[in-house]
Amino acid sequence: MRVRARVREVLTILYERRLARAVLGGDTPRHVGVIIDGNRRWAKSIGLEDVNDGHRVGADKIAELLRWCDEAKVEVVTLFLLSTDNLQRPEPELTPLLRIIEGVACDLAQPGRNWHLRAFGALELLPAETVAVLKEAEEDTRDRPGASVNLAVGYGGRREIADAVRSLLAEHAQRGTTLPELIEVLDVEHISEHLYTRGQPDPDLVIRTSGEQRLSGFLLWQTAHSEFYFTDVYWPEFRRVDFLRALRDYAARNRRFGG
Repeated sequence: MRVRARVREVLTILYERRLARAVLGGDTPRHVGVIIDGNRRWAKSIGLEDVNDGHRVGADKIAELLRWCDEAKVEVVTLFLLSTDNLQRPEPELTPLLRIIEGVACDLAQPGRNWHLRAFGALELLPAETVAVLKEAEEDTRDRPGASVNLAVGYGGRREIADAVRSLLAEHAQRGTTLPELIEVLDVEHISEHLYTRGQPDPDLVIRTSGEQRLSGFLLWQTAHSEFYFTDVYWPEFRRVDFLRALRDYAARNRRFGG
């Protein structure tokens, strides 16, 4: 059994190297969104009593993913860490998850990391201590030269669009724009300028782990022309070879944008 396992490991390494040579340096996405899913199911599948252990292992995977994105020259990464629906979980389940997310922000903001972080979502619904950690991570990484990393925490796509429209209306009310005048000029770009991701390119590729094939409200506006890659792998088991497969799949698509 050990010999077979070793042979599989060697073959996987060789395959991964060949895949990397074929994919890296080619048509890779500027912005990758990742719906991190399957932590709890992974924990249960291997017999862990505390499902939060799955979240902890999954949290450790995030820095690896970002290094793979750096290797592929991805400029923006958006990580879906916690939805607004998740905020309805019981306190004994939600509080440890928030602590883990705080740990992710602190880890990614460590000295020596190149990424600059940005947290978005319904932050007003989060505990003050969680918001403080996220904001401190933003400030500590503001001038770093690497990829932009969005941490979507307490995030909901419909809420984001509602927030964007609310912000747009408030801005024009302050300017003195009348409602008929706003109706006359309003277009999609006006709303895009008020989204959480304003100033960033829309996601080219969205990856979701765990076998689920839905967006769950992730970047509903921004993913109108995105490519999607769904994998059955639970997030804690997501490997570089799985990421490279997603890039290969993306490169093979013919992105016509409706043309």
